[in-house]
Amino acid sequence: MALFKYKAIAQNGIQKEGTIDAANMELAIAAIQRRGLTLVDIQSAEKKDLLHMEFKFFERVKMKEIVVLSRQISTLFEAQISAVNAFKLLASEAENPLLQRYLVEIADDIQAGSTIAEALSKHPKLFSKFYVAMVRSGEESGRLDEVFLFLADYLDQTYAVTSKAKNALIYPAFIVFTFISVMVLMLTTVIPKLADVLVESGQEIPIYTAAIINLSNFLVDYFWFIGIVVVLSVVALVRYARTPEGNDRIARARMAIPYIGTLYKFLYLSRVADSLSTTLRSGIRLVRGLEISSDVVGDPVYSKILKETAAEVQTGKSVSETLRKYPEQFPGIMIAMIKVGEESGDMSKMLDVMAKFYRREVTGAVDTLVSMIEPLMIVMLALGVGVLLMSVLVPIYNISGAV
Repeated sequence: MALFKYKAIAQNGIQKEGTIDAANMELAIAAIQRRGLTLVDIQSAEKKDLLHMEFKFFERVKMKEIVVLSRQISTLFEAQISAVNAFKLLASEAENPLLQRYLVEIADDIQAGSTIAEALSKHPKLFSKFYVAMVRSGEESGRLDEVFLFLADYLDQTYAVTSKAKNALIYPAFIVFTFISVMVLMLTTVIPKLADVLVESGQEIPIYTAAIINLSNFLVDYFWFIGIVVVLSVVALVRYARTPEGNDRIARARMAIPYIGTLYKFLYLSRVADSLSTTLRSGIRLVRGLEISSDVVGDPVYSKILKETAAEVQTGKSVSETLRKYPEQFPGIMIAMIKVGEESGDMSKMLDVMAKFYRREVTGAVDTLVSMIEPLMIVMLALGVGVLLMSVLVPIYNISGAV
């Protein structure tokens, strides 16, 4: 996106000046004209000097902002305010500059004749396919205010579950990082000085102490080389993870980790049940609901299974019959509940029950994981530092005793 400064004349003859964000000048001109303005002058307003650079790379819209936005839209629609005016009003009140720009563009697109769903679909980073599909169903049924309120509740629940799972994994990652940092710091600063004392003493150095000293010397001599290798390895891993094959392998490896894999499994199952239940309740066809769920589940393995299930359902097979082929990803209790829903004709209700069940399972698994990891990591950190110090301090103690 680029920023353009313009001068234009309104229909009442009043001259207006302002700025507008657009991908290029042609789109900026089109957006200004859609507002009913006669363009007089337009030029780039991007600031080139470093002092005033806008770090747009760091701009982002948080999930919590989308939740609040959805509730606000629901309230405005319930008050019978038009879509164009609603989005313009929200844009004027938005504190996030990026969100403000998106809302202005959405209002312009709607004013130009696009449906709300079409306008939202142009911003996939902000509004998922699931979100757009739900809005489209609301437009078709005439219940947009209910749909946006429902989306706010759904996103709020999803955000809470996902955040809890992520936060549970941040703590052990921080402890591991701290442990590695402390060990490297000691091996590169403390151990070399103590090693000099041991070597000068002429005493016989134990094997475990010699191993620590050799590791310390290796880190000191090849510190920059190791750093470059680590950085290149991380970059290569990230690039590989972005490929379909790499994404799939990393997802499978993540699911194979004891307990962590179970936590992710519960998280994905809650997403599948929640999104599919929501789409069915909104009148979206089962096949389309499965396709939408495959886009929002967030895991390539589950996404592939749901797409295959959608294809199988189109041929006449049932969802439960198809999912039964994947016992590792979909447990028997979920398949049984789906089958009951198919037979009773109320699958959305059964899926809603499963969504609530797996949300509770995620919460319980996270709480258990945190209670297990916290003391375990502290003990590991203490043992690691203790072994490192003992391997050097014991020989020093022996030297002082000999003297």
